[in-house]
Amino acid sequence: MSSAAPTLDRNLVSPQNMLNPFPLYQYLRENEPVHWSDAVHAWFLTRYDDVMAAYRDPRMSANRAKLFEYQVQGLSPDITREFMQTVRNQMFMRDGPEHVRLRRQTGMGFTPQRLDELRPTVHRIMRELLEQLASRHEMDLVKDLAYPLPALAIAELLGVPPEDRDRFWVWSEHLALYSSPPVGADSQLLASNANKTMVEMKEYLLPIIEHRRQSPGTDGLSQMLLAQEQGKMTPEELVANACLILFAGHTTTTDQLSNGVYDLLTHPDQFQMLREDMGLLRSAVEEMLRYTTSVPAITRIASEDIQMHGKTIRKGDMVFLVMAAANRDPSVFPDPERFDITRDSYHQKHISFGFGAHHCMGAGLARRELEIGISMLLERLPNLRLDETKPPQVKCHGLSFRGFDSLPVRW
Repeated sequence: MSSAAPTLDRNLVSPQNMLNPFPLYQYLRENEPVHWSDAVHAWFLTRYDDVMAAYRDPRMSANRAKLFEYQVQGLSPDITREFMQTVRNQMFMRDGPEHVRLRRQTGMGFTPQRLDELRPTVHRIMRELLEQLASRHEMDLVKDLAYPLPALAIAELLGVPPEDRDRFWVWSEHLALYSSPPVGADSQLLASNANKTMVEMKEYLLPIIEHRRQSPGTDGLSQMLLAQEQGKMTPEELVANACLILFAGHTTTTDQLSNGVYDLLTHPDQFQMLREDMGLLRSAVEEMLRYTTSVPAITRIASEDIQMHGKTIRKGDMVFLVMAAANRDPSVFPDPERFDITRDSYHQKHISFGFGAHHCMGAGLARRELEIGISMLLERLPNLRLDETKPPQVKCHGLSFRGFDSLPVRW
């Protein structure tokens, strides 16, 4: 057992820990693996085995309506009515057979064959983005590459107009801020923005869905429509899960791509090693996912009392499964604080995409985008480096998303 350093701030949402939570995660893993946070009013699990056990435990429910209801206590229920009606129909809020049913039908557009068919499209998107930078010697990696690449890819997958990607950005920001709010944020404003976003997303998708109904194609929406018409999804479930894909399908990959590039550029020996041997690309991507995951934690709600390490998680309590802490558990990953692109993180089973029934449906697409994006970036811009005149702006406003608002680079 290690003792806490005198200066260690144990408030998980303090500015210091939001910027760099890993020293606190290490302390909690070693000393208090099941930790109650008064600041967040939730439990935090930080050991790999405990997080895995929670993913397997049917008493850890994915129905997190309580999370959103808690954020708007004292406000009118109407402020989030459209938002709540929509998320309750999304697969990530369902358990058991209902989750399996929605996931199976929604995932028809995410088969390995369909994703491999998208590879040339991802190559083309990345090539066009890099060509726009041909006459420049600097960029904001988030704005110029990390955001548009996955946004355009998910538009292609769903069959929605790629020129609407700026709308996806605004919608995603509103949903992410409400799902993982900054400390001290205006709850009423965040809730109102999220509710308005859901209305706009549904109004946007409904005519596209109707067009696909009349003229089906091979895109994800057409596949979901087929399932809906066969009675396997309700119309409300189809729209709700299309909204989920549109949001989740690019936001986390944007963050992961910028996190991965930053980790490469701040570990020049690893950057050089990858440039010299692109055969390390797959293990490099897995190490990026392990070392700084774009989804540090995911929440569950205890459906009954649960005993863990002498603590009682009460029925109705919110529990954070902290993948970012589990991914640096030394019982699973030797020398876990070291960024090592030769590490076989894939077979060492990092859990950045979750686990089990709720393993991220978009993991295959994200891996393809990261591999293609990183390889083409290094090929075209081998002298890439951080812009020393413009510090990066870390996006760490909430516990469930981590990336960069801005990542200036030069070459």
